[in-house]
Amino acid sequence: QLQLVESGGGLVQPGGSLRLSCAASGFTLDNYAIGWFRQAPGKEREGVSCISKSGGRTDYADPVKGRFTVSRDKGKNTVYLQMNSLKPEDTGVYYCAARRLPFEAMCVLITTQVGYRMDYWGKGTLVTVSS
Repeated sequence: QLQLVESGGGLVQPGGSLRLSCAASGFTLDNYAIGWFRQAPGKEREGVSCISKSGGRTDYADPVKGRFTVSRDKGKNTVYLQMNSLKPEDTGVYYCAARRLPFEAMCVLITTQVGYRMDYWGKGTLVTVSS
């Protein structure tokens, strides 16, 4: 069974950090670009970040630039999202998703195009930033 599983969410104070993980089972992530998305209560899901299949191309939504870093570990078949300087507005359910892309530059579409179709989705992990 092909699955993506997110972990690492939790409650953190403003200014704190969390590292989210996206682990795959049943398939290898090597051929997929991975996107991170989030959905805040009462809001639409939005793209947060993307990393190309080689790891050579990354992209970030404007609200998280300079604070979030996406990376991948092929040996562990896992993608990470390091989140620093967290703000209350970062609160939401964070999802990872995978899609085959013909060109690595298309990674930007994952973070900018609302409703961009992805091939596989995880079930999400909750991040709450609050004092």
